[in-house]
Amino acid sequence: MSDEQVLTKEIADEFLEDPDSVDLDYFTAIDDAAAESLGEFTEEELILDELTSLSDAAAESLSKIEEGEFHLNSLTSLSDAAAESLSNISALYVSGLTELSDASAESLGKGKVGWLHLSGLTILSDAAAESLSKHEGFLSITLDNLPASAAKILRDAGHGE
Repeated sequence: MSDEQVLTKEIADEFLEDPDSVDLDYFTAIDDAAAESLGEFTEEELILDELTSLSDAAAESLSKIEEGEFHLNSLTSLSDAAAESLSNISALYVSGLTELSDASAESLGKGKVGWLHLSGLTILSDAAAESLSKHEGFLSITLDNLPASAAKILRDAGHGE
């Protein structure tokens, strides 16, 4: 028996009608139809902090929420396609990631994300650090957890904590 709690389209639609009616932090997975519905969300903050994975299709649908904050702090992986889609969110929190590919870092580094929180990273190549160093907004990243060379690249660019 799985402990996975799936956010369905029906629940997402209920949330859109009345955001106080559903606590989205309860869900560990989201189906693509629910993500498509939530792509119409217009409030300041969407918190899906218990999601541990996100399909490329779901990321593309959710990327329609360009304004406000988007929290995905329990994601343990992020595909390159999902990172490309999410690179247009104005504030993105994905502190559960421990590793970010070069392609994902390039997308997030050149994207429109104003506030980018990647404080859980422990594995980051120098190429990925170079891409993130070009991020023009606020980048929250814990440098002490990164390889020294990647941390130096980000520190020299004025990023990190």
